[in-house]
Amino acid sequence: MTKKNLLLFLVFVMAVSFLLAPMVVRADEEDEDKPLKPVPKAYADKHMPKGWWTDAKIIEEGKKIYETAKMEFQYKGKKEEVKDGCSQCHGIDAKKDRPKQRGARDFRVAQKINQYSDSYWFWRISEGVPKTKMPAWKDKLSEEERWKIIAYEHTMSHGSKPEAHEHKEIKISVEK
Repeated sequence: MTKKNLLLFLVFVMAVSFLLAPMVVRADEEDEDKPLKPVPKAYADKHMPKGWWTDAKIIEEGKKIYETAKMEFQYKGKKEEVKDGCSQCHGIDAKKDRPKQRGARDFRVAQKINQYSDSYWFWRISEGVPKTKMPAWKDKLSEEERWKIIAYEHTMSHGSKPEAHEHKEIKISVEK
């Protein structure tokens, strides 16, 4: 292979790698193959308000918060900023958007999302996910706002349609 061909080949490989990189989502601390971490006792009794999983008004309000919430936080000693809510990392359109931030949970993947108990989901949004860019929202959003976001996110794993969160896959584990 000539140097020119080798150089062209390397440029091609780098270009393909760059294009495919967004498709490879680094598993966060709760990888598909690992069991979910237990919910802290403080969150074990937190549950979605009755009827909110399928309430169109609640879901629409949750979508607005999901797309617009703002905050600043520290990650690895650097100031980070959320300008476009959850959509900044997780994507907006459940039908065509994959997560935009490497390692961000893909809410379109029903096999994983259906495992989350409502208390687990609320805990993760409230406290964030350690060693990732997922910040804690408990000091920025009210409990009601966090539940609305969860109601909206849940639709993403169900073809953008409301559905009761009564999946047989739900895994419930509480810290001892």
